[in-house]
Amino acid sequence: MKKIDWYILRKFIGTFIYSLLILLVISVVIDITEKIDDFMNHNLSFGFVFMNYYIGFIPHIAALLFPLFIFISVIFFTSKMAYRTEIVAILSSGVSFRRFLRPYWIGAFLFGGILWLANQWVVPNANRIRTAFENKYVSTPELQKEMKNKTMRVDSSTYISFGYYEPNFKNGSDFAMKRINGLKMIYNLQADRVSWDSTTQKWKLESASERTINGLRETLRLIPDTSIKISLHPSEMLEERNKQEAMTTPELNRYLKREELRGAEGLNVYYVEKHRRTSAAVAVVILVMIGAIISSRKVRGGSGLHLALGIVISATYILLLQFSTVFATKANLDPLLAAWIPNFLFAGLAFWLYMRAPK
Repeated sequence: MKKIDWYILRKFIGTFIYSLLILLVISVVIDITEKIDDFMNHNLSFGFVFMNYYIGFIPHIAALLFPLFIFISVIFFTSKMAYRTEIVAILSSGVSFRRFLRPYWIGAFLFGGILWLANQWVVPNANRIRTAFENKYVSTPELQKEMKNKTMRVDSSTYISFGYYEPNFKNGSDFAMKRINGLKMIYNLQADRVSWDSTTQKWKLESASERTINGLRETLRLIPDTSIKISLHPSEMLEERNKQEAMTTPELNRYLKREELRGAEGLNVYYVEKHRRTSAAVAVVILVMIGAIISSRKVRGGSGLHLALGIVISATYILLLQFSTVFATKANLDPLLAAWIPNFLFAGLAFWLYMRAPK
């Protein structure tokens, strides 16, 4: 690391932190104006709101716009250097363009690593705090819709089905639990009514019948009332919005493994979230390189032209990400591909710009 590297890296870090702080202040002020009525209706103090809501909201909004604001920051300070002919002086002193980009690579990997770590653990925990507060004080509680003909797999051989289930009262009807060995059913438990007992953490069955099948022998036992303990909690049957955002990556991996075992559908949105956490960190590196290359050339429009171009590129990146996400969740596009399509395209753009950049 030479003095010129530290000079550029200090500008990089300083400009980004300054821009991010301005963004966070503006975001918090706008959010307060939108939710001030809800805060006042519940007589919430600013200290309570900050510790129970904004401590989660700030990491959420920072991570959401992290790649785009680091892109704008790179364009801003690099175009200023180009306007003051600093970059021309650096290249004229014998420094190659590839060598000139070294501090940008260092800063890109530094901030990309920070975002990657935050996306795995910090941001999901922050989202958990934010969503819990919004559900209690901001959002209007919504009744969960009843479920009909709900079937799921709870382990490698056990299947559970509900003819009808009411999540608000945690009870249902036409319950069945079957155990399968290979292609044969060896156990079948049925009940007319089922309900959750929060005291014992068990499911209570009414008017149940139990069949045990061993080859050609079958045993039937009628049970008026009984309780069973199975690896299924009522909370696991709720349809929560954006639940994947409030899971750390280890929790998300465990959830996907369990839901795949149960044969659940609609998991693409969870896979997109899982892959997005890594692709967003890589996007930081790609966007930093694009920003450094397009703003290192002195043009007549100055910083204004570079910033305008940066905003256009940022908007294009967001649109591509949204389109690929929709195709993954609605049209069965591979979630890994959906999360990485914008990065592939912009990596190609970065390489093309580098080859055409004046050296």
